[in-house]
Amino acid sequence: MDRLSEVFNALADPTRRAILARLAEGEATVNQLAEPFPISLQAVSKHLKVLERAGLITRGREAQWRPCRLDAGPLREVADWIADYQRFWAERYDSLGDYLQKLQSEKTRQEE
Repeated sequence: MDRLSEVFNALADPTRRAILARLAEGEATVNQLAEPFPISLQAVSKHLKVLERAGLITRGREAQWRPCRLDAGPLREVADWIADYQRFWAERYDSLGDYLQKLQSEKTRQEE
């Protein structure tokens, strides 16, 4: 699976998106990340593995504590990919705006 597909796969799950949102506030342990979810630590660990494989988080090692940290780099790749489509739609909206202005001008001329 290519990197962009891995990131989209990771982002497809609401639990993983919530974990990323929590990590955007700062590093956290697995136990801290698991607190708000009605799932087992084992399930949270599986979600973390998916996020780690996609490059969205890193896990440190400080004594016995393994904090998770957000790595937003892959999200930049997603934003860049989406930006191409934003430009596409912006051009379409501009064309639509031009067309509507043309129609309005024609209507105004017909009414005069």
